[in-house]
Amino acid sequence: MSQSALEENGLPVSNFSTRSVHALENRQKVHRSLVEPIFHTSTYTFDNMADVVSYQEAHQWGLPTGRYEYGRYGNPTTTAAEERLAALEGAETAILVASGMAALTYTFLKHLPSGSHIVMTDDSYRRTVQFCEEHLKPYSVGVSVVPLGDFDALEAAIRPETKLLFSETPSNPFLRILDVERFAEIGRRRKVTTVIDATFSTPINLNPLALGIDIVIHSATKYLGGHNDLLAGFITGRKEIINPIRDYIGILGGISDPNTAFLLLRGMKTLALRVNQQNRNGQAVAEFLASHPRVERAFYPGLKNHPGHEVAVRQMRGFGGVVSLLVHGDQQATFRFLDALRLIYISPSLGGVESLALHPASMAYPDCTPTVRQRLGMTDNLVRLALGVEDPGDLIADLDQALRCA
Repeated sequence: MSQSALEENGLPVSNFSTRSVHALENRQKVHRSLVEPIFHTSTYTFDNMADVVSYQEAHQWGLPTGRYEYGRYGNPTTTAAEERLAALEGAETAILVASGMAALTYTFLKHLPSGSHIVMTDDSYRRTVQFCEEHLKPYSVGVSVVPLGDFDALEAAIRPETKLLFSETPSNPFLRILDVERFAEIGRRRKVTTVIDATFSTPINLNPLALGIDIVIHSATKYLGGHNDLLAGFITGRKEIINPIRDYIGILGGISDPNTAFLLLRGMKTLALRVNQQNRNGQAVAEFLASHPRVERAFYPGLKNHPGHEVAVRQMRGFGGVVSLLVHGDQQATFRFLDALRLIYISPSLGGVESLALHPASMAYPDCTPTVRQRLGMTDNLVRLALGVEDPGDLIADLDQALRCA
């Protein structure tokens, strides 16, 4: 069932719960199955050579072929997952790849030729910054990192050779909020492609493309999959920008597989339900932590004292399930808090149904010197909570008893 079919039938396509389940789904599938089948095949057959010639001609002209040739270039299950995410983001098309980092690196490599330049905001995922600052060096790609929200610094960093502006919102781990419309306007005016990693916000809470962004990246490992059982990434946007990346990936080969696509399709059907619960959990936990005597500070865009609160209210439908906090005390007190958690697991990642706690200094920045960690704000008492779909009262009770041990 296409989105236009949903509209024709008078169904509420603006409702993300409905769109998560039905958007761009064929109503009649192979053998009349209810769920999308998994197509386990690496290659596809042709009826005759006329069929081959017709396919190749259509492909060369960029016309729809209605079929597949080889698994590296497409798979029906993968296509179904891509179409579902594109519908949720309001995008023309999407690409499913092997991980969130693959989505970022393919996009950067395609859009950053030798001698070009990227401007990115700070408080971005560490591996993203590391890739740009270290692994783009052999290609003579320049990198400028500016404070998130400092638009004067952003504009000043743009050079004639700048090809990309990159940011995250909310950021990791301090949940800083980017004014997406202003970021997009600068890129449009300066004729620079804008890229947003919207993993933390999800399509349920924010649609950057609707605010003028060119490319949106998701680590589908997180909220889109939602169950901590897969690795995948999405690249989405207009066809004129995304299809060249698709062709590029077809050569590099870092595609996803049909099993992962099937799990993503299943996960996305409950995306709105899960994210709405995680939004509620985030708000409840943040308010609890903000008033707890054993917490120095809580970071969450739903809190009125958060510096990005007004922008978040304006552009987001919810504030997400990630809350960061500073435990009152030193590293030992923070470790006592983490070790005392009984419902929440100590683990990296986020976006799944289980609640997780991360100690960034030990788990995300263990190889950095104390000076570097201090400069980045990764203090020994910083903890990031990635809340799942449990009852907020149970989460608060677990956090309360653990903080009393700090």
